[in-house]
Amino acid sequence: MPILFGVVLLDLIGFGIVIPILPFLSPELGASKMDIALIIVAYAVGAGLCGGWWGRLSDRVGRKRVIMICLAGAALGYVFLGLASELWMVYAARAFSGLMAGNFGVASAMVADLTRPEQRARGMGMIGAAWGLGIMLGPFLGGLLAGGSGDFTLPCIAAGGMSALAIIAAALFLPESVSAERRAANREAQRSSRGGALAMLRDTGNRLLVLQYVLHNTVASSFTYLVPLWTGDLLGWGAREVGILFGIQGGIMVVLQAGLLGPLVRLLGEWRLLRLMITQFLCGVLLALFANGAVAMAGAVFIAMSGGTLCMPLLNTITSQRTPTALRGRMLGTTSAAASWGRVCGPLMGGVCLFLFGYTGAWIACALVLCAYLSWALLVSPRRRPLGNG
Repeated sequence: MPILFGVVLLDLIGFGIVIPILPFLSPELGASKMDIALIIVAYAVGAGLCGGWWGRLSDRVGRKRVIMICLAGAALGYVFLGLASELWMVYAARAFSGLMAGNFGVASAMVADLTRPEQRARGMGMIGAAWGLGIMLGPFLGGLLAGGSGDFTLPCIAAGGMSALAIIAAALFLPESVSAERRAANREAQRSSRGGALAMLRDTGNRLLVLQYVLHNTVASSFTYLVPLWTGDLLGWGAREVGILFGIQGGIMVVLQAGLLGPLVRLLGEWRLLRLMITQFLCGVLLALFANGAVAMAGAVFIAMSGGTLCMPLLNTITSQRTPTALRGRMLGTTSAAASWGRVCGPLMGGVCLFLFGYTGAWIACALVLCAYLSWALLVSPRRRPLGNG
């Protein structure tokens, strides 16, 4: 687990470096605010198309090999982005990176391989903590490397370098979590199985559960898209200030996921804690609707993102507990793909609402989606599916 944490962390620092600079890099090449949303969508579409495939492949050939392939794709995508001299090149770089973005689902499947059910939420929280550290350190580095010159080549090359370091760390230290016997059994099970992802979701009873990955990430990605524009328009913030804001939030995410998630699950259980965190996410969005000034706006970001950050490891824990072992990589790859389709919907929803109704309309749209998400969590009957062959 510590080695997997380190590999994921290196990759996510590279990902985090790009977050605060993308809304400022693209206008340098003539992009509008809608272009920025569509660039984010291009990445998410690629991830949505391939996420399930990467997970299925990891069941067949092993998690480590797939993680390394995806890391190599990420490194190439960042370098291509840094060398972009025209707007279409930014689109192409992010779309390619999305196609190669299978790491999070495969890493989550590896966590499920390595942990017992009662420890799984803590394990998923460690992956979430790596995300938080990446979001803390990456934007901070990205903002510093970008400086005030408007030259974003160096941050992108640095992001590619972080993914390259992650490849080396994975090659040298990361063990394979799926034995050769299990890989052979998984290949045979996949050859004999009938139906695609929809049949798998029906058989495991996870259709509505997977939909929540779409709803959650619709709001999370819309929020991430809106915050740099919102703070830029109302407060005059640039890449440096936004990077610091996300960096502080990343630190909060690390404390929550690495330190508090396990005890909170033992105290409240996965489902009750999930409901509370969705409610906190909703409260942060509603505060953004009425926020005026730097303190209130930053407070809305911290409240919303702190609630949202615990939802994903909880959803992953619940999903892994309801999925047979032979389908684990495929299922968590499918949920990763569903999350990516949410990241398609989020910037589009945020961009359209921002264009038509301003920031008020965009925050209201986020709140309505969260209400649907919370309704599911309140009405669903928690249960574990039998784990079949695992």
